[in-house]
Amino acid sequence: METQELHRGRLIDHIQLVVNDLAASQAFYTAVFEVLKVPMGGTGEDYFWADELFVSTADSEAAQGQLTGRLHLAFQSQDKAMVDAFYQAALAHGGTDNGAPGERRYHPGYYACFVRDPDGNNIEAVFHGEARRSAPSVKVTF
Repeated sequence: METQELHRGRLIDHIQLVVNDLAASQAFYTAVFEVLKVPMGGTGEDYFWADELFVSTADSEAAQGQLTGRLHLAFQSQDKAMVDAFYQAALAHGGTDNGAPGERRYHPGYYACFVRDPDGNNIEAVFHGEARRSAPSVKVTF
């Protein structure tokens, strides 16, 4: 693993997606993570990862030979503009629309978009409204 710095303290520790086309998925996630300001963590012959997301082929030892499909992931955004940019980056890099950016009724201030990634997983970018965090995350350096 190339990155020796992790950020922890959010709800999700990690998620693994098993995908059909690793190159297509890597192009998609690299583009949307650039918008979200999430650095790519590392790559290998049959995987790549960023922050808490690990993406691999079905041949990867960690994959256990099963394709994921139809998983829902929600990524935090810093503001509405980031949600909008995420949506555009996703569509430009192999994603398909599953709900354009806009207010949702989940709670006041919930602004989100939904796209399907190249394997059909439902990927969301969400801004929950103005709030103050005690820290953006816990930084762990090795």
